[in-house]
Amino acid sequence: MSTVTPNTIRSDWLAEFEAAAARPLAQRWKYAFIKTYKPVMDDAAYRSWDTMEEYRQWCEENLPDWLGYGRV
Repeated sequence: MSTVTPNTIRSDWLAEFEAAAARPLAQRWKYAFIKTYKPVMDDAAYRSWDTMEEYRQWCEENLPDWLGYGRV
């Protein structure tokens, strides 16, 4: 297992981290989350199912595979 030290971190990454750490908390919180539209999932205000099996079946039938909600 290697130890990470300031000498082993790329200087540009370290500069970005230090700049981000210096920003006020409210600004860091504002940019911490990125909203990504998810087809079908974001098209209704809410959905509910009576069982987990119904939910899983709905996911398989309605969601694109790339969203990662399918069974493994």
